Amino acid sequence: MKVGFLGLGVMGRPMATNLAAAGVDLVGWSRSGGTIPCADTATSPGQVFERAGVVILMLANAEAVDSVLGRGTAAFPVHVAGRTVVHMGTTSPEYSADLGAAVAAAGGRYVEAPVSGSRGPAEAGQLVAMLAGQPDDRERVRPLLRPMCREVFDCGPVPQGLLLKLAVNTFLISMVTGLAEAFHFAAGHGLDAGLLRDVLDAGPMASFVSRGKAAKLVDGDFAVQAAIRDVHYNNRLIVEAAAARGLAAPLLDVCADLFAETGRLGHDGADMAAVIHAMTARSGSGTASASSRTGAGSAAAAGPPS
Repeated sequence: MKVGFLGLGVMGRPMATNLAAAGVDLVGWSRSGGTIPCADTATSPGQVFERAGVVILMLANAEAVDSVLGRGTAAFPVHVAGRTVVHMGTTSPEYSADLGAAVAAAGGRYVEAPVSGSRGPAEAGQLVAMLAGQPDDRERVRPLLRPMCREVFDCGPVPQGLLLKLAVNTFLISMVTGLAEAFHFAAGHGLDAGLLRDVLDAGPMASFVSRGKAAKLVDGDFAVQAAIRDVHYNNRLIVEAAAARGLAAPLLDVCADLFAETGRLGHDGADMAAVIHAMTARSGSGTASASSRTGAGSAAAAGPPS
């Protein structure tokens, strides 16, 4: 069976490369004109659908998915009928459920398989997939995920995979933002950034993500693994999904503001660790938080937390 892959960007290209290296008969297409080693390259999405029984989507957002699938045009049912569409990118859960219904109505099958991980894990085939769809469709797709992922978790029906992805990203975004703030705090007090990194790396809070992002913050190396613009997009999806259920999302509300500010400062394409620039800008402009402006005296007078 020939497999199609649409979207060869920061994440898509290494994922498709790992599929091809595993011997999957692959045909790919990208708006940017990217290619995949040891795989065929199509000149249009239509060619991919003509040649493949399963088509993987690793596209930036809902608008890109609709455009590539030709949704809303006569091309859409021609593309998806008789094929399994695997949505591995990140969109709102509501959009994914609606897309799945549209694919089914046109005679196709639909599976969600969003992944946790950035470019490094994608290159190493160490992503974690959250698989959702009908049971037989999940089993059809599962073998294709193995060359790209070290773990695949069953999440039930659509859109449970994307809901779980947003829950995972809630932790990721708040954790990396907190890590950046720790380095910002240390710099403001004249502490050695390398020493902070070493203490964190040696302690119980260390993780693959914290070690990678701490190294970026020490070196000032914001080469992209997960871009500010993409993280802000994910952050917005989380806040919207929380609001739809009447759930508070206080940390992600703050993070959304910080990532938006970082983009406006010109770092939209930098790694998410570059969110530290928004903190530095706030401090330089005198817009530090109310608690820092009033000082720690009131907290000290109240005594330590119980």
